[in-house]
Amino acid sequence: MTIDKNMSIIEVVEAYPAAVDVFRSYGMGCLGCAAARFENIAQGAAAHGINIDALIADLNKVAQQTSQA
Repeated sequence: MTIDKNMSIIEVVEAYPAAVDVFRSYGMGCLGCAAARFENIAQGAAAHGINIDALIADLNKVAQQTSQA
C-alpha cells in the first residue's frame, strides 16, 4: 500500500507500526491522542507545521521496507 496525505494517521500506524518512529521524528508524538484517530496525515502535518511531502516520502520508505521484510 502506498501512503498518501489523505490517509488517517491511525490507519498508517496500524498497518505499519514502524511509522510511529517517523511521526515522532517529525514532532508528531501524540499518536495516542483523539486527533490521531480522525485526522488525516495532511491535517496532522499542517497542525504541527510539518513539510507534508517530506513526511509522506519518509512514511513510504518505512512502508516499502516493511513490505520487503
